[in-house]
This record gives sequence, C-alpha cells and structure tokens, in this order.
Amino acid sequence: MIPSISVVIPAKNEQGNIGKLIQELHQNLQHFPNMEIVITDDGSTDQTVQEAIDTAKECGCALQVISHEQSCGQSTAVLTAVKHAKGEWIITSDADGQNDPSDIPAMLEAASTITNPHFCIAGFRAKRQDTAWIRFQSKVANGIRHALLGDGVPDSGCGLKIIPKKTYLQLPYFDHMHRFLPALIKCLNGEIVIHQVKHRDREVGTSNYNAWNRAWVGVVDMFGVIWIQKRTKLPKVHAVNMVGSEQEK
Repeated sequence: MIPSISVVIPAKNEQGNIGKLIQELHQNLQHFPNMEIVITDDGSTDQTVQEAIDTAKECGCALQVISHEQSCGQSTAVLTAVKHAKGEWIITSDADGQNDPSDIPAMLEAASTITNPHFCIAGFRAKRQDTAWIRFQSKVANGIRHALLGDGVPDSGCGLKIIPKKTYLQLPYFDHMHRFLPALIKCLNGEIVIHQVKHRDREVGTSNYNAWNRAWVGVVDMFGVIWIQKRTKLPKVHAVNMVGSEQEK
C-alpha cells in the first residue's frame, strides 16, 4: 500500500525547466492518490514561480510554492518544502529536469515492500550525462565519502530519493545535509535501498553548483556526520516487563 506522496523540489532560477518537470511528474504520478508537488523557490530572480503555477493550473496538479526571501541553499530549501508537505512519503527531485520522473513509480513500488519505518530509496545514476571532469570529481568524492561513512551509496549527488516524512524530520539539520541523507538515516537504524535511475542533460540554463561546491565543500560536513555516527546509540531491547496492564487481566 503506497500512502500519500509529496514531490519536494528546491528551485532557483529554473524557468524553462520547472514547467516541463511538473508536466512529467503529473503524467507519471497522477494515478497515485493524494499526490502533490511542493516547490521551495530559493530566491529566484526569474519567472520560476509563475511558470510553476501556470503549469500546475493547466495540468490540474496539486501544487504548493513556498518562496524564500533570499537564497538559503539546497538543504534548507528541501527542509522548508518537507515541513510544508502533506504526504506521508517524501520524494526529492532536482528542479533542472535531469532526474526522470518515469523512474519514480518503480521506486515507490520498492518502497512499498519495506517494513522498516525508517528507509531511503536512493537513486543511482549509472550513466550520467555530465562532463568527464564532473564525473571524475563525483567518483572521487563518493569514494572518500563511502570510505569514511560506510553508507553503501554509490551516488550521493542524485537528487531522486524517497524518504518517509516522519523520518526526514527526525534527522539533524545542517547545511549540505542533503548529501548525507542515507548515512543519517542509517543512524536511525533505517534501511537503504539503491535504485538505478536514468539521468538526462539539462536543457535550459546552467547549474547552480560549480566544481568546488559540488565535490569538496562538504568535507567539513562529512566529519560532522562521522561525529554523529560515533555518538549514535542503537539499543537492542532484550525484554519489556509491564505491570498493571491489560495483558495481566
């Protein structure tokens, strides 16, 4: 049984991309009950918001747009959207159209088989449509992250993930936390499932992330996550004794 879902999208200056993305999300997910799209406009200076609203009206798609007065970064934008989302499950996606919404139904089916209350279905872009230099940086950064965190995720930069809202809101918040979601969910004894997804070229505009902040700016944050891991205790309950309960009657 798949519960209500909210597709959460952080967006900054994605005019020309956001409308097509909303159309594709509606096309692929409209048969799921109580589906909505929640966009955080993170300080855009173009017509991202208006394009999103106009497209949602044309599609008949449920949409929330929350606008930050100024840019706060991707992790903060995602958290803002999650807090406003109505769905029980959160689907995160980038706004640039490089994530393919046609991958989401299979990811939802995978999520529906999990019994652990805390989980993450993490997208893995096996065939990335990026430059060789960006792919090299990501490979190195992912290798370092995996060696230090042991999260088992080959592609931390993939924006396509499914996480229960209750799980997301239990995670510690810090800037760039979106790059470490599987490792943080593991600290809740959560289950991580890797799901191969497609990756597409950006059609309009340029990325908000350059070579520096894409691969290396999270080093300090990574050591912060290691600190969290070392201080997380996951007790195994041996027994529960109850006095004065219904079980004794």
